[in-house]
Amino acid sequence: MSQTLLLVVILAAMALAFQVGRGRAIRTAGGPTGIKHLHSLPAYYGWYVAIWAGLPALLLLLAWIGLEERVITAMLVQGLPAQMTQDLSAGRIGLLVNDIKNLATGGITSGDATPAVQAAAERYRRWTGIADAARWVLVLAVALAGLSVAWWRLAPDFRARNRVESTVLGILVLFSSIAILTTLGIVLSVLFESLRFFQRVPWTEFLFGTEWSPQIALRADQVGATGAFGAVPLFTGTLLISAIAMLIAVPIGLLSAVYLSEYASRRLRAWSKPTLEVLAGIPTVVYGFFAALTVAPFMRELGESMGLDVASESALAAGAVMGIMIIPFVSSLSDDVINAVPQSLRDGSYALGATQSETIRRVILPAALPGIVGGVLLAISRAIGETMIVVMAAGLAANLTANPLESVTTVTVQIVTLLTGDQEFDSAKTLAAFALGLTLFAVTLTLNVIALHIVRKYREQYE
Repeated sequence: MSQTLLLVVILAAMALAFQVGRGRAIRTAGGPTGIKHLHSLPAYYGWYVAIWAGLPALLLLLAWIGLEERVITAMLVQGLPAQMTQDLSAGRIGLLVNDIKNLATGGITSGDATPAVQAAAERYRRWTGIADAARWVLVLAVALAGLSVAWWRLAPDFRARNRVESTVLGILVLFSSIAILTTLGIVLSVLFESLRFFQRVPWTEFLFGTEWSPQIALRADQVGATGAFGAVPLFTGTLLISAIAMLIAVPIGLLSAVYLSEYASRRLRAWSKPTLEVLAGIPTVVYGFFAALTVAPFMRELGESMGLDVASESALAAGAVMGIMIIPFVSSLSDDVINAVPQSLRDGSYALGATQSETIRRVILPAALPGIVGGVLLAISRAIGETMIVVMAAGLAANLTANPLESVTTVTVQIVTLLTGDQEFDSAKTLAAFALGLTLFAVTLTLNVIALHIVRKYREQYE
């Protein structure tokens, strides 16, 4: 709570410093009529003072928040009697420290508190209070020091705009680097764990094996734990469900985009397009319930009436509902691409005597084709990464089949299954999830690169 309040105080100080710096710049230039003598606009002087008053204080606050708990914990462990910690593992010491903190904050402890634990809790309360007071004093002192430095630097010829823009550019570069490094860290973590998996299971078995049974036998006589890691059934199930979804989403989404952009009136478009895009805001778990409780039983009863054997959890049900979910995605992207086609192409086609349907088929759609293909490939990536609908409607059985009436599973579902519950991250069963994640990442990245390449290659033909 005190950290949040301190953050609010810093933001308020920045707002006040902005007004102070702006007012001083105006007064230094001789009032509003003398603003023309300033190097920069008064707002830049205000932003310069605000940055000096807030940015160092914010950096100090973030560093303090990141180090305070670690420093206090280290001091707490060092202050414990040697006989309490000499025979304890790192995990047991962590539990002891957690009990001390809970006792100090009024929480629940795992047992009766000994006098040594009570004394440690009292020290923890005292050190926490000192740290809170020191944080307030130091952060506010740094804010005032920054305000003072900026205040004395202000002058009519001071290049405030250059300094502010350089600072903003540095912040943008920092945040961009954080985003890039975060992505790189995710990829490397998945890659390293996947390499550990391939040290236990050959990559040829993983990529070309036709049996998926990641249960590892814990003892010699255990039955049903073969430890087969052939991922071909998972890839097949993923492609089957994604293909069904695309067969539904692409025609409906593309035709709806053509109608809304070329045939519909403004009034109809004003309410039908937002209504269609409401589907994109529905949580996927709701689609899963709809698939499991409505679509799957309906398809099973329909199949029985036609003499077909339809599983209670089938790829057809999951793919159909997933296609409904992706319709707004395809429709919205296609509509934006079609509307981006220059009106001059339409006018030229009409001037040559073409009808509206001929113009759409021979001019507009070919011109918009790169964007449409890119949107479809992005929709395929969205379908491949879907989890909840498959879990609730397609099942968990890793069947190697191309029959949409049977139960199948996908890569994402198996990742969730392997990482659910308490797992050891040094077994092939758990590490298989990282190998599946790496494969899924490579596939979606390839589709996105292809989509980007298609858009860039053909876009200039119609600009």
